[in-house]
Amino acid sequence: MNALPTLSATQITTDRLRLRKAHNADIDGLIELQTDPQVRAHLGGPWPRSVVEQYFDANGISALAGKPGSYVIADKETDRLIGTLILDRRSADLPGHATKEGGELELAYLLRHRSWGTGLSFEAATAMLRAAAGELPDQPVLVVTQTANERSLKLAARLGFQHKGTFEAHDAEQTLAVADLHSFKARSPLS
Repeated sequence: MNALPTLSATQITTDRLRLRKAHNADIDGLIELQTDPQVRAHLGGPWPRSVVEQYFDANGISALAGKPGSYVIADKETDRLIGTLILDRRSADLPGHATKEGGELELAYLLRHRSWGTGLSFEAATAMLRAAAGELPDQPVLVVTQTANERSLKLAARLGFQHKGTFEAHDAEQTLAVADLHSFKARSPLS
């Protein structure tokens, strides 16, 4: 994996959300994200529950909790898991890059189906990208999503990502969208 830095913050808060590291109480919600046919419709389909449970039995929550740039999206009041949000480096071995070298930051998000359409993905992604823009040098950030995933494409566009092209992967057309990290810097009210 690329040794370039990613976001180091352990917690980020918004009006409604807390982006935090995963803990053991999140396992049921994390299992739901991987086994829900609607959530996984554009990600190769749901995983069998037994496979996901075995994964967490073998690896515990540390497989997700310890990675820099990996967060649980939790309700700020109840701390209940709503989804996951990851800002990590896209492997140079994968298709879909904005630079020849690869290794760009890539934003990925999953929300429980019942939270769709509430603006929570936008709120969480904006907060994460602002935190990253305040910590990291300017660089391209990618969103790669299956072209058939209209919701994800709309979210990427709303966040300010620009369509850069398409490519085939995982037996489906994928869309590559790119934004400059520093375009997410928080602006003071006077600027």
